[in-house]
Amino acid sequence: MSTPTPQKPKKPAMSIEKAQKARRKFLQSVGLAGGVIGLSLLGYIPVSSAKTPRLRPPGALNESDFLSSCIKCGQCVQVCPVQAIKLGDLNDGFGVGVPYIDAREQACDFSCDAVQCVLACPTGSLTYKKPEFLKISDGAMLAAAPILKAKEKDAESTLNLKERIGVARLARPESCLAVQGKPFKGQTRGAAFTGKMRYMDVDRWKPIPIRDHPYDLELCDLCVQACPVKNALELRPVKGADGVERMTPTVLEPCVGCGVCEMICPAEPAAIVVDARAPWKA
Repeated sequence: MSTPTPQKPKKPAMSIEKAQKARRKFLQSVGLAGGVIGLSLLGYIPVSSAKTPRLRPPGALNESDFLSSCIKCGQCVQVCPVQAIKLGDLNDGFGVGVPYIDAREQACDFSCDAVQCVLACPTGSLTYKKPEFLKISDGAMLAAAPILKAKEKDAESTLNLKERIGVARLARPESCLAVQGKPFKGQTRGAAFTGKMRYMDVDRWKPIPIRDHPYDLELCDLCVQACPVKNALELRPVKGADGVERMTPTVLEPCVGCGVCEMICPAEPAAIVVDARAPWKA
């Protein structure tokens, strides 16, 4: 006679309280996983949606090399005499903590002469000369070492830069005072503007607020006057579609993309802008 197989006791039904607790735990796990995924995507979303690249400090490597080699130490920020260099925030995605320049707010006017940010960089992310294994972008190489107006009378008048960081462009000729044949008088960006610049007639080594240096010009050529690089920008008569010649800011090959012209422009928004990483086109 066979022995009956013992039956396992039935598992008691889960109470409503336990079921609700398990459900809350599951939802918390899902929420946590979603949060982790969301945070991981913070680096991708801003990059994929970015419209224009950031203007990097002088001597910056190509963007991918720059992002991978910069250790975000902030040394370049500390040595900049006009505080032109800022560090990227969360909106910069992979560029968070990486140095950049907002030329409209504060451009690099080379007040340090020797480009101190390059000297301060510990990794070579900013460099006077790229290693041979790194490619130079088309249109980035300067034909000759740029002559700094502030050093023009010195024995060594050039900046030790081989590549430009961008190229200036007259983006809004219709708002340019020079093109309109208009003068300019007063504070170029108003009393509230905090941007600084070096003025040779004030002090070669001490940048002062632009608001403290008013202008009185019969024909506005602020961008040309303020440009720190010799022969990078000049007013030229340019014939418009109506056949009339107008004095027009014209960007030339020595332009390094420092952004002073964009910062100093009294038009709002600026008539002349700097395109970061843009190649020079004759």
